[in-house]
Amino acid sequence: MHRFFRFTLFLLTLSLAACDESEQLDVDDIDMPKGYALSAGTSTGFYSSSIAYDQPASWLSGVYADRFNTGDRLYDNVKTTNENGHGGGLGPVYAGYSCGSCHRNAGRTEPTYWTSFKNGSNDGSGAYGFTASLIYIVRKNGTFFPNYGRVIHDQGIYGVHAEGKLKVRIDSMQFSFPDGEKYTLCVPRWTITQWYADSISPDDLMCTVRVPLRHVGMGQMMAIDPAEIEALARQSNYPEWGISGRCNYINERGRRQLGLSGNKAQHADLTVELGFSSDMGMTNSRYPEEICEGQRQMDEGSMMGLSYDMLDVSTRDMEDVDLYMQSLSVPARRNVNKHDVIEGEKLFYQAGCHLCHVATLHTKARGSVLLAGTNLPWLGGQTIHPYSDFLLHDMGSEIMGVGLNDNFVSGLARGNEWRTTPLWGVGLQKKVNGHTYFLHDGRARNFLEAIMWHGGEGEASKNKFKNMTRQQRNQLIEFLGSL
Repeated sequence: MHRFFRFTLFLLTLSLAACDESEQLDVDDIDMPKGYALSAGTSTGFYSSSIAYDQPASWLSGVYADRFNTGDRLYDNVKTTNENGHGGGLGPVYAGYSCGSCHRNAGRTEPTYWTSFKNGSNDGSGAYGFTASLIYIVRKNGTFFPNYGRVIHDQGIYGVHAEGKLKVRIDSMQFSFPDGEKYTLCVPRWTITQWYADSISPDDLMCTVRVPLRHVGMGQMMAIDPAEIEALARQSNYPEWGISGRCNYINERGRRQLGLSGNKAQHADLTVELGFSSDMGMTNSRYPEEICEGQRQMDEGSMMGLSYDMLDVSTRDMEDVDLYMQSLSVPARRNVNKHDVIEGEKLFYQAGCHLCHVATLHTKARGSVLLAGTNLPWLGGQTIHPYSDFLLHDMGSEIMGVGLNDNFVSGLARGNEWRTTPLWGVGLQKKVNGHTYFLHDGRARNFLEAIMWHGGEGEASKNKFKNMTRQQRNQLIEFLGSL
């Protein structure tokens, strides 16, 4: 067994301002353990434990390593109502008390609705100060509710009413493969209770819940050459498979941009400022108003000692969090020489999964740029293996009467359209976060269920999988576990 996965790397010691291409790492500098394969060039890491998502890329050094550590602390530290000693900070209402509350170890914290359901409760908001999900609401005609906005903040600081509480009923249905093996699919049915203002009629409400995404490969995603994604959209027309992917474009930071991040590629960046604002209720230079501006929670917060006279988090701190997220290493593929993994990879391609879960992409020569303008050139010029085309695909509306259609529009993405989820690191989610809930709302409890929820443009590939032998299905799933 290898002595805990060692890099033999030339570490950069000069500041970013003095960096040029001759000083950047090359994949030849990496001593790769047997049975592993690079996922993200020089940002590949070789941990396979609970900290596999939460390790710095080995090109980090000097001031950037210091900023990474600062960003890591800001990401994980529990926010309080008295940040920076001025009576502002967390709240008055919020969804989670830190980035890490919903992204434990930079992964996906187990959704509290599943925790509650397993304990015999329908309390989706949980009792821990976070829900590990975002609760989106909209009218049936697509407009927002004035007293709530687009997200229900189901947590409030002491003495402040949350905007509402999430309840869930989980329906299930059993199905069979042609060879007789049975499987069950579950679909959560959401309701909101304890509205802080007038209750909203269920007849006028559409609610969708999104569980957090893994923060694996965020820097590489931000460094992807957009021309390559747009080229994939032009090429993504496979009528024999029923596949035709397209880009999402959104207006962000005052200009029209290609969407890459989020479940529906509805953002052009990592939304750090939005996370501080909407998820934790912390004002900043991009979102200077409280998320409950004009609501009774503002007065309740004042009574509990909150002050609204200055911003809660600085741009420098937010950029350090952005740097932390973009500088995380990406777990290497594991067990690549194992027979069942090799056979499973062949089946992955035979089923056409690779047509959307594209194995190989490339990053721009100049790397990525952080939210305040700092450049990370080390992310540039890399061959990466995210297993995603980052395009929108119709995932169907038929299974159990709903499919994966949440009726929520994001940019150009319709309710039945979702960005292809990157698969790198997916096989380590159980070790990192202790669960295997997948898809946008965590309804799939394992890889098999996630595959069988594919409809629409994923229908043909799902049927290929469905008609495999049990051994072949297990081999394909073992391949997914190697990513």
